[in-house]
Amino acid sequence: MDEKMLNEILDKLRDGELNEYHVFKDQFLSFRNTLVGRKDFKHFRGIAQQGGSVIYRYLKEPRS
Repeated sequence: MDEKMLNEILDKLRDGELNEYHVFKDQFLSFRNTLVGRKDFKHFRGIAQQGGSVIYRYLKEPRS
């Protein structure tokens, strides 16, 4: 996945078009690199799953 597509997914999470997004193990590094570069990075919560995948959700309040 390219950075533009990843940002579109993150924008959909932020705007409520998606409730959550499942990131598989092989996509994790590119997804996370894009995520940490965003200003709203602290609004995203990743929930680790068995097998190395992560489910991301957007929070209205930033995490600490």
